[in-house]
Amino acid sequence: MSEISSEAEWLRIESIDLEGQGVAHNAQGKVVFVEGALSGEEVQVRVHRSKKNWEQASILALRSESPQRVKPECPHYGVCGGCKIQHLDASAQVATKQRALEDSLWHLAKLKPELLLRPLEGPAWGYRYRARLSVRYVAKKGQVLVGFHERKSTYVADISQCKNLPVAVSDLLLPLRALIGGMERRDRLPQIEVAVGAQVTALVLRHLEPLSEADRDRLRGFAREHHVQWWLQPKGPDTVHLLDPHDAVPLTYELPEFGITMPFKPTDFTQVNHQVNQVMVSRALRWLDVQAHERVIDWFCGLGNFTLPLATLARDVLGLEGSEALVQRARENAAINHVTAQFGARNLFELTSEDLVSLGAAQKWLVDPPREGAFALAKAVADLHDAGDPQGVLPQKIVYVSCNPATLARDAGLLVHQAGYRCVAAGAINMFPHTAHVESMAVFERS
Repeated sequence: MSEISSEAEWLRIESIDLEGQGVAHNAQGKVVFVEGALSGEEVQVRVHRSKKNWEQASILALRSESPQRVKPECPHYGVCGGCKIQHLDASAQVATKQRALEDSLWHLAKLKPELLLRPLEGPAWGYRYRARLSVRYVAKKGQVLVGFHERKSTYVADISQCKNLPVAVSDLLLPLRALIGGMERRDRLPQIEVAVGAQVTALVLRHLEPLSEADRDRLRGFAREHHVQWWLQPKGPDTVHLLDPHDAVPLTYELPEFGITMPFKPTDFTQVNHQVNQVMVSRALRWLDVQAHERVIDWFCGLGNFTLPLATLARDVLGLEGSEALVQRARENAAINHVTAQFGARNLFELTSEDLVSLGAAQKWLVDPPREGAFALAKAVADLHDAGDPQGVLPQKIVYVSCNPATLARDAGLLVHQAGYRCVAAGAINMFPHTAHVESMAVFERS
């Protein structure tokens, strides 16, 4: 893409957007998104993309440097695309994410929470217990690269460490390069997925062609030396299997406040930050304030991250998910933990008010959707409210855990403006330090 030189104009950065870019306006009033710029700074830029109403740019010169600008700790920052805002002080990152949540709720839903919750935080480094590492054999250089993609590129960054990964995993990056470089089909091994459990670290090797026995032996030797567990993935996620089933050590994470040990597979969706997940579950359930006699529905229950702790507090808990296979896994996890909960499979993106009635009344809801949000659920609630909720189905309280402030704001607007709820509290969750990713939690009560 050819670069378009901007005029010699100093731009003042007004804010940071959800992608971690500085936001400014030029002399003509056009919005300029500036990668790497911080609020309050004055910059000259080079424009890389120009549209009618906005431009994307990078910093050419900087003055009036923000006091919140820090020297990135990672030597690969700026080349590796694994994180975007490492140049911003860690505490300022959290404040920025809190403001992003507040701005989304106000600009997209025209609402302000009655109470702003203190942001949830955890360790700033070594927090990433799940990662997908790209692998690339560079024939011209005769070497293998293992890591994340370069920023705004399909190339794999040449990195030797990652401070967001646990130290033991970061220390595997160079040994993995040597391992893959010595394998017969090093050009047909595009990915290694990492999953860190309480007892073992699992590595999932994606291979496009069958592995020779010699390559399998190389993997076994690496596993013995570095105390990891190899899984193989010849095709889609459903084909993942242990290299040596007799060496199985279960992958688990803990929710110690509730006495829950959660088994998972290395390709399952689980929160990457186990420490923050523990605090998040605890806060969500405190706000939900479940009583033993109440019925609770956990929408988008996954493996039971919220359902199982809820089942330690209430006698009647229903977890709903879109896949029967995932529901069966949640049932197994409940049995392993000796808790009683019901589970069901439904298309949660096509819910209607009739579906809510068929599920029956529940006093409390926990909603934890993917990035797409829970629009169909919120719309069904609004429709049932408009109809007067004759069966008394709608809950008194909803705790909504979100990984996308835009879809949270959209759904919150429906709940508040069309379904008779108040947003009594909301706050950011710093699940992914040094990235622009914003997780959050909002609490709704019926007026």
